[in-house]
Amino acid sequence: MKPPRFVHGLRWWMVSLVFLATTINFIDRMVIAVLAPVITERLGLTNLEFAGISTWFLLAYTASQAISGKLYDRLGTRLGFTLSVLLWSFAEMGHAFAGGLRSLSALRFLLGLGEAGNWPGATKVIAEWFPVRERAMGMAIFNCGVAFGSIVAPPLIVWLQIHFGWQVTFFATGLLGLGWLVLWRLFYQTPDRHPKLGPAERALILEGRGSDRPVRAVRWRDLLRLRQTWAIVLARLLTDPAWWLYITWLPLYLHNVRGFSLQQIGMFAWAPYVVAASGSLTGGWLSGHLIARGWSVGKARRAAVLLGAALMTAGIPAAHASSAAAALAFISVVMFGFQCWIASVQTLPSDLFPEHAIASVAGLGGVGAGIGAMAFTMATGFVVDHLHTYTPILVAGALLPLLGTGVLILLGGTKSVPAAST
Repeated sequence: MKPPRFVHGLRWWMVSLVFLATTINFIDRMVIAVLAPVITERLGLTNLEFAGISTWFLLAYTASQAISGKLYDRLGTRLGFTLSVLLWSFAEMGHAFAGGLRSLSALRFLLGLGEAGNWPGATKVIAEWFPVRERAMGMAIFNCGVAFGSIVAPPLIVWLQIHFGWQVTFFATGLLGLGWLVLWRLFYQTPDRHPKLGPAERALILEGRGSDRPVRAVRWRDLLRLRQTWAIVLARLLTDPAWWLYITWLPLYLHNVRGFSLQQIGMFAWAPYVVAASGSLTGGWLSGHLIARGWSVGKARRAAVLLGAALMTAGIPAAHASSAAAALAFISVVMFGFQCWIASVQTLPSDLFPEHAIASVAGLGGVGAGIGAMAFTMATGFVVDHLHTYTPILVAGALLPLLGTGVLILLGGTKSVPAAST
């Protein structure tokens, strides 16, 4: 089959494919969160047991971030995404046949193994297809899939649950990834192999790049000797829990603390993600705009992450809000801030590391994010079960990003890593 014809600006079509994959990724993972009031009631689960199910996902997700990063660096983005999406789609469909807590936990584990590959893979796609000055915007566009998937998920999942039940809900959402895979195999190639990439866009993509070529496979031990690697890993370990807090617990929080029914969750739980999408675009636009105005890449990225960290402190007034509407408004600011922050942080591997190490570093950053998210998820379940309040958790989620951003700036610096170091 001949490749389809594209209009000028092929790189924007490529990032659109990754945006769509990310949207489906988040729809799939949010099914269990949106249906948490139903699942916890039917299975008689405590908050800590529900946290345990989420932790099985995060455990696999964490390990797979590093594994997937190396996989994408070795096999390339086209095959890497194919394997990741196949695994997570079949795991999602398998949830329809779960018979209890153990099988559900096992399927969450498999889902995490597959879904983790989306992030190091997307980072590598952006590095392959975008010049340095456009990478933050490319990352912002694909990251909007997180917010868009989270916007679509609550009403879609609640509608499927009400009309067809939870088994069909899992099966139908799993089919979305297989449909995307047809588009991916049909449309995607790397720039050096794509027959429709014109010389002008090829020159733009290569703008500002060095001529490094991998001489050997990148090793984790080499990457872990570098302070730039640890800056990314530790920053995400401390900051990503602020995002996972709401991804995992927002429906239960709205149900248990704010008195929302399942239908109300479907009507309102998507609202913070609309704001989050604008945060992703704002973060990507801001650093690109500052670079265009003559700022160095490092200073522009720092400005975006500092803004994001400051906005995430809105979790403190969210914890003490007197109404559900006010709480959702402050939570929306937190999620805007996180997406502004992550749009630049996920660009750092391509700023600081040679091309053959980008997905591996992004994967290690995901490991840090997963470890932090697992610890925070279990802590949330324990605190809510024993103290019967989310307040200390929301406050901690507001303050940790300040610490993570400080570590990122103090440890990371702005100096790129020579290819010889990796």
